[in-house]
Amino acid sequence: MRAMQTHTLSRLWVAAQFGLIGLMIVWPAPHWARNGPSYALLLAGSLLALWVFWHNRPGNFNIVPEPRKGAHLVTTGPYRWVRHPMYVALMLFMAGVAAAAHSPVHWGLWVALCVVLNFKAAMEERLLRGVWPDYADYMRVTRRFIPGLW
Repeated sequence: MRAMQTHTLSRLWVAAQFGLIGLMIVWPAPHWARNGPSYALLLAGSLLALWVFWHNRPGNFNIVPEPRKGAHLVTTGPYRWVRHPMYVALMLFMAGVAAAAHSPVHWGLWVALCVVLNFKAAMEERLLRGVWPDYADYMRVTRRFIPGLW
């Protein structure tokens, strides 16, 4: 029963994540204005995502917070600095979308996305500790989203 609850909850976090991303992209904005900050955030998110894929091949991670069978723990590259660099890449990229939208609604959706990703990351960490006992040591030295802070 516990595994089924975990499976269901992990799918709900993913649905919330993609629902918020979808809303941010299709929600009408007063005016879309690409500018320096929006380009910088979009570029930073894209470059970080590419760095993540370079160090953690797509077959090793999962869109749901449940670890894949046969996966291995990656602590190099961007994972040396934060435990969830792909979430950080997504946060940066979507902040670029919000900055381009110039809309309080988009910033509210972005905050909601960050909250969802935080809860999804917490669930993932709990599950990863069950697979890799040394993940707890990794958590002590590496922050979730912001190096040295959080």
